[in-house]
Amino acid sequence: MFNIFLQPYQPFIKLYPLEMNKLNLKGLTLQELENYALSIGEKKFRGKQLFDWLYNKEATSFAEMSSIAKPFRDKLTENCIINSIEVIDIRESSDGTKKFLFELEDGKRIESVLIPPRTAFENPWAREEEDQKRLTLCVSTQVGCPLDCKFCATGSMGFLRNLTTGEIIDQILQVKKYTGKRISNLVYMGMGEPLLNYDRVMKSIEIITTGMNIAARRITVSTVGLVPEIRRMAEENRKNKLAISLHSLDDNIRTQLLPIAKKYGIEELINTVYYYYKKVKRRPTFEYILFDGLNDRSKDVQNLIKLSRRIPCKINIIPYHKVKSTQHLMINSMLRPTPKDRIERFVQKLRDAHISVFVRSSAGEDIDAACGQLVIKEERRKLKRNASIVKHSKVEIE
Repeated sequence: MFNIFLQPYQPFIKLYPLEMNKLNLKGLTLQELENYALSIGEKKFRGKQLFDWLYNKEATSFAEMSSIAKPFRDKLTENCIINSIEVIDIRESSDGTKKFLFELEDGKRIESVLIPPRTAFENPWAREEEDQKRLTLCVSTQVGCPLDCKFCATGSMGFLRNLTTGEIIDQILQVKKYTGKRISNLVYMGMGEPLLNYDRVMKSIEIITTGMNIAARRITVSTVGLVPEIRRMAEENRKNKLAISLHSLDDNIRTQLLPIAKKYGIEELINTVYYYYKKVKRRPTFEYILFDGLNDRSKDVQNLIKLSRRIPCKINIIPYHKVKSTQHLMINSMLRPTPKDRIERFVQKLRDAHISVFVRSSAGEDIDAACGQLVIKEERRKLKRNASIVKHSKVEIE
């Protein structure tokens, strides 16, 4: 029966992993589930039932789907599966931030970070802002990352693969399952560059906004500045928020920090973000990590003020914390955090210019909450354990 479904719906073969000749339903949209129901001789509304059970009621087995007729459930059991990623470690910071380490079906690992209310930003002037009241989950979109940003642990892993839509979605489902709390805000700022996995990221947002009770205005997609994909978001009128990993408005400095800036210069990037703002009518956020003596000068403040007058925006100032596990050479060793008193002066100058500024806190620093750090530590421990086992085995053989 399953083979009959494959012929008229060949795209499913490429989009979704098959295990033991069964279709993984987690990651399918409402329309795809409706089409699948029709393809196996069921009514279209069965797809809606499946969608509700998977994403709203968060079922992990077909036996749980009590409102679905048993013959249909039997058919699903025969032909389909509901795969889940596995939580293998949870670490909680003193500030309440939780980091989840997941293992995927192929043994690769990713991270998600749950940020509780009032810890995301150290901004005494914005304590009543809506941003301060949200329970935010930061999700990953790739295993590793190919972009090699010099301040990011994930970049030192290299790129292994894109996550599937189901793996992106399941980070939310698993965190909700383990915490018992509703996620109110979602940021695609974990491991990987979301816009390099564009189709699956946007598909996951479609599922989240239609089936998981998180509105598009509460979802932020962060990018280092992939111009074609930002333009595509604008042309498709995507309603999620956009955040740009900016860090400098000087092409030379930005290229040192983000090698992709060689391909997309500042002027091209800013013009594209302006196009996005005019088309979608949503203020972008510019993320700005402060590095001592590199991008924290008076002229950098003035550049940000000029940018805010050109494009209505928010600016997130992010203190830099050295990532001990990165393998980057010269540039990483030269990066130093801007002292706290100078961060405060930098921020005050921006506020004096009437710019919406938030200062990211050090949430989760004691549990390596920056994306990629826990995965790298665990992989190193695994290598050490394996090396120890090999060494021990050799001694026994000798």
